[in-house]
Amino acid sequence: METLPPDRRTFLKTALASLSLASPGLITQDWQAPVASGHPGRVRLSCNLYSFNEPLTNGQMTLEDVLVFCAELGFDAVDPTGYYFPNYPTTPEDSYLYQIKRKAFRLGLDISGTGVRNDFTLPDPTRRKAEVELVRKWTDVAARLGAPVIRVFAGTGKELPKDYNRDEVTNWVVDAIRECTDYAAKRGVILVLQNHADFIQTADHVLDIVRRVNSDWLAVNLDIGSFKTGDPYSQIASVAPYAATWQIKENLFVNGQEVVTDLTKIVRIVRESGYRGYLPIETLGKGDPKEKVTAFYEKVKKALNATY
Repeated sequence: METLPPDRRTFLKTALASLSLASPGLITQDWQAPVASGHPGRVRLSCNLYSFNEPLTNGQMTLEDVLVFCAELGFDAVDPTGYYFPNYPTTPEDSYLYQIKRKAFRLGLDISGTGVRNDFTLPDPTRRKAEVELVRKWTDVAARLGAPVIRVFAGTGKELPKDYNRDEVTNWVVDAIRECTDYAAKRGVILVLQNHADFIQTADHVLDIVRRVNSDWLAVNLDIGSFKTGDPYSQIASVAPYAATWQIKENLFVNGQEVVTDLTKIVRIVRESGYRGYLPIETLGKGDPKEKVTAFYEKVKKALNATY
């Protein structure tokens, strides 16, 4: 087989990335192979444990309690955010991590990912460096848990820092994420950038960062409920080829108005993108999380089964 010279490989990679704008189903990353025609990719359901935020933070449930509930309901995996480990943001002792890892395995659950809350839009470079270090430490946690991805944010605020423009701040974000992905590659963990209606508000915002970082160890955590302007379904479709994990939510925003998610549309986008892997669901708002998760799990499962 002919080996392409480095300059030609770079050209082809850039050209394919450009083409993906016009063809949402085109997969450009090395880590995601296109699905053979007529054979839909295997998609399994995970539970993002933010769904249990209130009982986990007020002590009504432990992480182990939630794992048992998810296993009994039928989930294939769980996605425990770092906030729910003791003493976050300090990383847990290995003995506790391995206790959770063992519990999940014995329950038949994979750990599909974890995540942190970071901010790479801080003007102070020393503080940004500390945020990079936070992500690095929790990347180690992800590796020890056996989690294939770790979720990160670009920034946690919608407003730009005073006296700086968006391009300047984006450069900070890109530099920080590039440093984190270089480290994540050494630990065998994919960094996934979440669109969260903060510094990243549109598909163009998230794709700009992903392309500028240009790493096989950076992908997207596609949060369907966080595109709050315009048509969310078209934005989701444009980002879907870059997703290594998702957050499927009960509601999303159409032209700024919150409406019930059309799960048929979402599943069609997932299938057409060639995605294989876990679809974590996340329920929000008032109500008993056990009831809300159960109801939404059944709806998403029904939508997935209807596409085969």
